[in-house]
Amino acid sequence: MAYLDRLKTKWGITSHFQMVVVFIVFAITGSASLFVARPVLEMVGITDDMNPWIRVPLRIIAILPVYQVMLLVIGSVFGQFRFFLNLQKKWWRIK
Repeated sequence: MAYLDRLKTKWGITSHFQMVVVFIVFAITGSASLFVARPVLEMVGITDDMNPWIRVPLRIIAILPVYQVMLLVIGSVFGQFRFFLNLQKKWWRIK
């Protein structure tokens, strides 16, 4: 439990409920971004037929912006837009 308390302090989370909501948003976003990314990747020509040494890095690069946008959208649905916006600013080192 000490690890979760340190994480709450680091992230500025005030309650266990908010921590659960944040974890739920991460779980939903991670799963949903893979489903949304597939059609986007196919539109730009990245298919399962490609060489994995090319496909996998391209897939990671393509999924990253999809994940970031979805994190904000799903976070806002759960009332955590400000938390995830601040988290992304830290990730990208934006003031």
